Amino acid sequence: MTADELVFFVNGKKVVEKNADPETTLLAYLRRKLGLSGTKLGCGEGGCGACTVMFSKYDRLQNKIVHFPANACLAPICSLHHVAVTTVEGIGSTKSRLHPVQERIAKSHGSQCGFCTPGIVMSMYTLLRNQPEPTIEEIEDAFQGNLCRCTGYRPILQGFRTFARVGGCCGGDGDNPKCCMNQKKDHTVTLSPSLFNPEEFTPLDPTQEPIFPPELLRLKDAPQKQLRFEGERVTWIQASTLTELLDLKAQHPEAKLVVGNTQIGIEMKFKNRLFPVIVCPAWIPELNSVEHRAEGISFGAACPLSCVEKTLLDAVAELPAHRTEVFRGVLEQLRWFAGRQVKAVASVGGNIITASPISDLNPVFMASGAKLTIVSRGTRRTIQMDHTFFPGYRQTLLRPEEVLLTIEIPYSREGEYFSAFKQSSRREDDIAKVTCGMRVLFQPGTTQVKELALCYGGMADRTISALKTTEKQLSNFWNEKLLQDVCAGLAEELQKCGKLDPTFTSATLLFQKDPPANVQLFQEVPNGQSEEDMVGRPLPHLAAALQASGEAVYCDDIPRYENELSLRLVTSTRAHAKIKSIDTSEAQKVPGFVCFLSADDIPGSNKTGLFNDETVLAKDEVTCVGHIIGAVVTDTPEHAQRAAQAVKITYEELPAIITIEDAIKHNSFYGSELKIEKGDLKKGFSEADNIVSGELHIGGQEHFYLETHCTIAVPKGETGEMELFASTQNPMKTQSFVANMLGVPANRILVRVKRLGGGFGGKETRSTVVSTAVALAAYKTGCPVRCMLDRDEDMLITGGRHPFLARYKVGFMKTGNIVALEVDHYSNAGNTMDLSEAIMERALFHMDNCYTIPNIRGTGRLCKTNLPSNTAFRGFGGPQGMLIAEQWMSEVAVTCGLPAEEVRRKNMYKEGDLTHFNQKLEGFTLTRCWDECLASSQYHARKREIDKFNKENCWKKRGLSIVPTKFGISFTLNFLNQAGALIHVYTDGSVLLTHGGTEMGQGLHTKMVQVASRALKIPTSKIYISETSTNTVPNTSPTAASVSADINGQAVYKACQTILQRLEPFKRKNPSGSWEDWVIAAYQDAVSLSATGFYKTPDLGYSFETNSGNPFHYFSYGVACSEVEIDCLTGDHKNLRTDIVMDVGSSLNPAIDIGQVEGAFVQGLGLFTLEELQYSPEGSLYTRGPSTYKIPAFGSIPIEFRVSLLRDSPNKKAIYASKAVGEPPLFLAASIFFAIKDAIRAARAQHTDYNMKELFRLDSPATPEKIRNACVDKFTTLCVTGAPKNCKSWCLRV
Repeated sequence: MTADELVFFVNGKKVVEKNADPETTLLAYLRRKLGLSGTKLGCGEGGCGACTVMFSKYDRLQNKIVHFPANACLAPICSLHHVAVTTVEGIGSTKSRLHPVQERIAKSHGSQCGFCTPGIVMSMYTLLRNQPEPTIEEIEDAFQGNLCRCTGYRPILQGFRTFARVGGCCGGDGDNPKCCMNQKKDHTVTLSPSLFNPEEFTPLDPTQEPIFPPELLRLKDAPQKQLRFEGERVTWIQASTLTELLDLKAQHPEAKLVVGNTQIGIEMKFKNRLFPVIVCPAWIPELNSVEHRAEGISFGAACPLSCVEKTLLDAVAELPAHRTEVFRGVLEQLRWFAGRQVKAVASVGGNIITASPISDLNPVFMASGAKLTIVSRGTRRTIQMDHTFFPGYRQTLLRPEEVLLTIEIPYSREGEYFSAFKQSSRREDDIAKVTCGMRVLFQPGTTQVKELALCYGGMADRTISALKTTEKQLSNFWNEKLLQDVCAGLAEELQKCGKLDPTFTSATLLFQKDPPANVQLFQEVPNGQSEEDMVGRPLPHLAAALQASGEAVYCDDIPRYENELSLRLVTSTRAHAKIKSIDTSEAQKVPGFVCFLSADDIPGSNKTGLFNDETVLAKDEVTCVGHIIGAVVTDTPEHAQRAAQAVKITYEELPAIITIEDAIKHNSFYGSELKIEKGDLKKGFSEADNIVSGELHIGGQEHFYLETHCTIAVPKGETGEMELFASTQNPMKTQSFVANMLGVPANRILVRVKRLGGGFGGKETRSTVVSTAVALAAYKTGCPVRCMLDRDEDMLITGGRHPFLARYKVGFMKTGNIVALEVDHYSNAGNTMDLSEAIMERALFHMDNCYTIPNIRGTGRLCKTNLPSNTAFRGFGGPQGMLIAEQWMSEVAVTCGLPAEEVRRKNMYKEGDLTHFNQKLEGFTLTRCWDECLASSQYHARKREIDKFNKENCWKKRGLSIVPTKFGISFTLNFLNQAGALIHVYTDGSVLLTHGGTEMGQGLHTKMVQVASRALKIPTSKIYISETSTNTVPNTSPTAASVSADINGQAVYKACQTILQRLEPFKRKNPSGSWEDWVIAAYQDAVSLSATGFYKTPDLGYSFETNSGNPFHYFSYGVACSEVEIDCLTGDHKNLRTDIVMDVGSSLNPAIDIGQVEGAFVQGLGLFTLEELQYSPEGSLYTRGPSTYKIPAFGSIPIEFRVSLLRDSPNKKAIYASKAVGEPPLFLAASIFFAIKDAIRAARAQHTDYNMKELFRLDSPATPEKIRNACVDKFTTLCVTGAPKNCKSWCLRV
């Protein structure tokens, strides 16, 4: 049979594809075939929203045009016949005009690295197309499927709230107590209430939106016919009638039915599954119909979940409450089911037939007794969904040729009650840990149980019904005894209880969240500062408009070269093994295969890494899962993936060390012990009234920059020259590692970095593992080669934050004064040194946090394990060291029976004190931050309110905590504290500026332009930074350690001074002339208009031997106070309010600095409460994408989020009196961790009969399981959590 033509529209243009391959996603097609690179690849599994686009189609059942958001990374192009697609490029551009959505996210500072911005813009745009005046709740819901790793979400929500019916700013009218105008004013300094002015925004005009293609409108009544698309390996058949579908299913019983491709797409991409025949039933009327029947509402199996949700919402609004109990249960699950993008395309039938053991909906359908109609050619049967429907793992009762036609969700009856529940790490778009549907029917007018159903997901390899437990309760009365019996029965029947939720007690308020409120306060520029001087003003990120319109170019957005090839890494599946053989014969059969690279292909040295302890490609031995063994090079990324999966490697296993405890046991360490010691420890402990000791484990963290590692290498064809475009924080090491591997001098290798889609330390050294391999491929093939890692590869290969284990002992007086401290730190370094030593040094430098400790000893060991090498991550060991400090500090307060904030304040450093590493504290503003935070957060009044709340609520508890931070600013490796800049002034007066730092969203280029603008006294519009490159500023330090604005700013300043000195004679000659006049005069007098600037940080140099010399140039300070509420029965927590006071000196740009404070804080909130890396006992990472690894989402941030920059605190040690801001605020999120601990303490205090100790251990991150199990009560005692002796754990804590 011949294949059909695929016809769809993109941004109003008709696309006709004659060779549509069912395996091609819309994302690949947009980016590669149509050259539309605004839509980004973030995860490839529909979990991050970076690829969000809008689909519009004529819906024949509703007789209208519908618009909905969708993930382009999952949508097969074959599913888009007669659909109109709108991408970020189609709604506005900087060349014509920005759409109001694009303008508002840019001007309200909602775009930092900008990689997630196009997807967020499209989610908002689609909402406005359906709802031009949305409510604030609708705006928040629209982003459930979008993630951002930079901003902390607040500015995005605040900017978009200006579209809401009840607008963003109340304008000071009315009596809103939270209005920014009603905050206490200090009239000595002008405090600005807003970082942007909503009045400047272009209004939204719905009549100006692009029209639906008339050609598609004309086709609305044309009969649909069957379509067939033949790909390289897969045939896609679009059935148009039910008869056709059943015939196809009879001919191809093994064929998969695909509607939204949200399950099959992921299996094909990540699980290497192949389905040769795919049938799409999305057009069949019977499968899309919704019918209101006598006993319930019937949905066609192809109905998208968004349609189910809308229908049930309408029913709940119209029908009496007792009839919609089940509907409300389904809606509660759908509310947290997935992002809008997935709900709009995923079908209800697909969700049932996938038969996931942790399905959110199947337990609800099973408990409610939903009816399923199943058809095949000549047969039709209706069955009730019960415990027999799922006979085994991912199996259903359907025979191969059968199709699920409809599902009928029943109305509830008088006396029937229904509850649905889902427990997960994060609220929005999270995979469940356990889900359940619970239904009870009483005898009329009594509380005697007539029917009881309890169905669970996540408790077995399928959805199960707890039949033994429920049968025992029939005709019993509904009371406390029944609750106890059911819980005991379930504990026995389900055997892995631990997560049980008696949702039938009074504690069952559904999870509610108020819309966030926020305040940002900063000091306005002094009166009389010239209008053109932008330093200190909230200038939006210079690339924000480009990022919002999808025009900003990231590494993978560079157009493809004519003869470009794609590379894919081949990595180890064993943690420690000898490589016996590598067989590439199957890989060579993949179409487009070019070559396989191994260690033998390297012309120069295979040794690489900061300490030469790594290989470019593993030779005889692998030392972690994900260790790079080789790479395949093919014509397309899809072929490269297939070829890489076809390479067969045989291993001889060797013993592996995975955890810190393993390493300690086997004495597996790098280097010798690091140590800082001061005072007399023995004497200190002997004088102490009290000694507390304990241990704390802090889990690692994945960077989850939205743009994964990416490199393009272009060989220049002569004398070993090569040009690399890389997403890296470290152009210098990228250059030297490639040169070393190719055996050429560094002057032949040019590395260019335009911008990064996020870095956070993850691209400081580990980006080189990709760029070096890509350079080798370009060398071997003589062609340009590109590689952008898939999210699962990136998470597996590149390492993250170091997990830490600390054993501490602290001595203190009854008054709470600390007299002695000893802490042994262990970090899980992984299979190479990388930066682990510097990270441990910083942890030791921060083990005091902000407290003076007369007698102290801290040691550090780097555990050598068979995990991918851990590396730099925002904070660089500091947060781990400080969390341990706050841990023992909170235990001291509890032991002394004193308020925690009092004990913290009592031990705090004062101006002029010496730290434990003997650096004198000068300009110590922490006490001011502390007092200001206590006051602005109304700490003491709220503490009293919380005590009252906790007395009145048994199963919900609140906690409050205030935590300070002091963060040392400088690279601890002394010589890295240097920077260079290069400035060219052209004869038209425009300035091209280059410096050693890379732009990764932190606004560095924006700040550097502000610095040059003030130094040269010219407007910022005359200055441009194009990129960072090794041929403009050589030997650059990595963009890291928060110092980039400090050191590059000074270098830029010096270069500007050189230019000004050269222009001085021309200014004197013509004092009333313009900048352009002086520049042209200098040029005509043959004066050089190009200058370099160089800076090194003075007076640094610490010695561990003598414990003397300054490791840091200065310190940044901050304080945060946070309040949380926990649900003692489920372990969920809500972040109610956070107040931060941060000292950033005299801010160069308050909008960028507040963005950094909020972004770092939310990243820290992930570290301490959400993000959990899980490894198998064999050392293989389970959590390889957004479906299993949860970073904070829009709903995770504090409901009230107040950030204030400390005023009148100029810092004389950095450029224009500013201060570093990138890393210091991250640790402030520990205030949430200790607030949770405070709330748990309140819960434990109430259940005194379980003889609990006052001090209890809570490791980081404080996930729902840990919170739940720490709230000891009558339910936790039912569950045995210890594992049997011979049982092998499925997951290790590393």
